[in-house]
Amino acid sequence: MSAKRSGILFVMTGASGVGKDTIRQAALPDLDNLFFSISATTRARRPGEVHGKQYFFYDKAAFEALLREDALLEYAEYVGDYYGTPAAPVHEALASGQDVLLELELVGAREVKRRLPEAIMIFIAPPSLSELERRLRGRGTDSESRIQKRLARAREEIRAVKEFDYVVVNDTLSTAVRDFCSIIHAERARTKHLSARDIANFLREL
Repeated sequence: MSAKRSGILFVMTGASGVGKDTIRQAALPDLDNLFFSISATTRARRPGEVHGKQYFFYDKAAFEALLREDALLEYAEYVGDYYGTPAAPVHEALASGQDVLLELELVGAREVKRRLPEAIMIFIAPPSLSELERRLRGRGTDSESRIQKRLARAREEIRAVKEFDYVVVNDTLSTAVRDFCSIIHAERARTKHLSARDIANFLREL
C-alpha cells in the first residue's frame, strides 16, 4: 500500500433524460476532492453551452484525430453523435489522489470498466419508462423519431443494470442526490481506499 492515497474512479450511467446532469450538479457542491471529467462530443451545442464547460465540442474530423492519437479513455456513438473521455485528465487526477467522476453512456461505461476494473459503477434509473418518456417530451429538444430512439436505447440500458455496483432511482430529486452522495462517501470510507498514512494514524496509539 502506498503512502499516498490513489483517487477513486466513479462512473455514472443512465438513460437519456433520467436526470444524470441534474443529480450531478446538485451533488458536486457537497462532494469535495471530486473531479468531474468533461467529455468530448460531436453533437451540436445546445443554447447556453460553452466549449470546455459542459463538453469539449468537436467536429467528426477532429474527434477522429483524437482516436488516432489514442487520446480517449473510451468513446461511443449515440443516436448519430460521438462521445468520448479524454484520458490524460483522468489519469492525472487519480494519480494525484483526487477522485474522478465520469458521466457516460452504457457502451463507454463498459469500456472504462474493461480498462479500469477498479472503477465504481453507478446506474441512475427512472422510476418507470412512462415517466422517462414524459421527461423526454417535456425537454422539447428532440423530434419524435429521436425520442423513440432514446426510449429504445433506455430499455437496453436498463437491462444492463446488474453490471453496476449501485442503482440510484431518480424519483424524487432530493432523495436521488442524497443516495448518490452516500455512495461516494461509503466508497471513500472503505479500507481498501485508505492510504498507508491513514492506516498508520489509526494504529499509532494501539
